[in-house]
Formats: sequence, C-alpha cells, structure tokens
Amino acid sequence: MLEFAVITGVKAFMVLNVLLLTCAWTTYLERRFLARMQSRIGPNTAGYRGLLTPIADLIKLLFKEDFIPAAAHKPLYLLAPLMAFIPAMLPLAVIPFGSTINLFGREINLVVSDFNLGLLFILAMTSLGIYGIIMAGWSPNSKFSLLGGLRSSAQMISYEIGLGMSLIGVIMLAGTLNLVELVEQQSSILDWYIVKQPVGFVLYLICAFAETNRSPFDLPEAESELVGGYHTEYSSMRFGLFFVGEYANMVTVSAVATTVFLGGWQGPFLPPVLWFVIKCFAFLFFYIWVRGSLPRFRYDQLMKFGWFVLIPIALANILITALFVLL
Repeated sequence: MLEFAVITGVKAFMVLNVLLLTCAWTTYLERRFLARMQSRIGPNTAGYRGLLTPIADLIKLLFKEDFIPAAAHKPLYLLAPLMAFIPAMLPLAVIPFGSTINLFGREINLVVSDFNLGLLFILAMTSLGIYGIIMAGWSPNSKFSLLGGLRSSAQMISYEIGLGMSLIGVIMLAGTLNLVELVEQQSSILDWYIVKQPVGFVLYLICAFAETNRSPFDLPEAESELVGGYHTEYSSMRFGLFFVGEYANMVTVSAVATTVFLGGWQGPFLPPVLWFVIKCFAFLFFYIWVRGSLPRFRYDQLMKFGWFVLIPIALANILITALFVLL
C-alpha cells in the first residue's frame, strides 16, 4: 500500500506540474500565433523572444491588489475561483499519456488512476466547472458578472448535452469507458475513432469550443459587451485561477480528443508520450487558429445552433451507430 501511495503521489505531482507549465506556455504560444496571424509583433520583451512572458504575468498577478467588492457575498465570492480551477485539473488523473514503462524492474502505467469509468469521470468533473462560473457571476453583485454567469451557465448546459452525445457512438463501438482500453483498440490509423466516427468527432470539436467558452463561442466573457463577463470583479490570483482553469480545460479537451478519437499515444518510430504531446499540441493549435479566424456568434444564434442543429445530428449519429452495431 505504501509503494502504491508513493507511486500514485509522484505521478499526480508530475501531471499537475506538467499541466500548469503547459497552461502557462500555451498562453505565450497563443499570443505569438495570434500576433503572427494579425501581422504584429506580440510579446517579445520578457526573456528571449518573450519566452519568460508567462512568468512575468504570474509575478504581476501575485503583486496585484486582491480586491473584494463591498456588496459581494464573500463566502461564494472566495469559493468560485477554486470551483472553476479544481474540476479543470481532476480529469487528467484518468487520461493515459503513454504505455507502461519499466522502472526499477516494475511495470508502471503512465496514468495516475486507471479505472473502468474513466470517460464518465471526465464528463462528471467537467460538469462541475459550471458551478464556479455561476457563483462568480452571482456573488459579486455586479450586472456585468451576472449577465456573464447567466450566459455561461445556459451555454455550458446546452453544449454539455451535445458533448456527451458525441462520445456515445465511440462508447457503443468500443464497448468500454476505460480510456486505456480505448487507446489499445486504436492500434492503426484506420482503427482511430475519428475514422469510424467522423460525425462524432466534429460534434465533439464544436461542443468542446463552446464548453470551454472559447471563440467563436466566447459569449460569457464578450469583452466588447460585458467588460470581462463572470470574472469582471476578480483581480490578483483569484482572476489567475479562472485564467489557468480555462487553459486547463483546453488541455483536458485536447487530451480527451487525442485519447478517444486520435489513437492516444499510438504512433510509429517516436516514443508514445511524444506522440501524445504532438497530437494534443495540434488540437491546441487548432483552438488558437479558430480564435484568430472566426468572429463571435450572436447569443441567439449560439443557442439555436446547439439545440436545433447539433443535438439532432448527435441523435441521428447515435441511431445510425446503434443500427450498425446491432446488424
């Protein structure tokens, strides 16, 4: 038991720190890519070519004043950033980053916790993030925060349905919710579920953008309308927790897409972990590319698209997949 606890603790510590570093430098890459797409320079002052910009941002947030509005409901105001941050971290506990490795004569899985309901656990944890956003919208007693919280809760609940339904086709074909088994079933490119479930992958992609409040579905923040949305009244590291939580959700969505649809760590020649990182980075780059390319939806268009387009297509995909499995 002691050995199991030590190994699990070390794996959790490594995954958490790698995730935080990934979130930090994803912000840098996003700003550099968007600057290149828009023919401007981007961050280039802190360190060589601006590589230390995330550290500079962290120091800036640490030394900013931690302001609490006088009319805020203080307990919920203080709890909201943690409720947005912690559920964003937990899904990586069940995502396999590679095959087993031999360490000191023992086979060790490159996953913190390997259990049979891994995919269901991820959906459950990502659903909890909405509570942090609702509390952040209501507790400061600000109209901008409230409107952002209302928008976000409606948006996330609506697109969460489509996100879950996009994965049902894969679950029916695979016959398991275990993420390690899902990856092992995708030993070749033709076995990847993006090939077997292309409609499910497109649905997952669109709903993932909406679930993480990213452009063109960034209506909950909508700087031009709501100042900053649900986190308008937050400053210092409380704002930083919301910020890191958003990018952690992006990494989680990319890791789930890699695991479920893109074969996970499977790939020729390169080490398995490196294949996993390459696929996740490609997904993250697509996130940034879309943000620099597409304008924001109008809110009524956003909701109609989710309920009247995506969900019917998801239901049709589930029906066709079920008939295929049955016959």
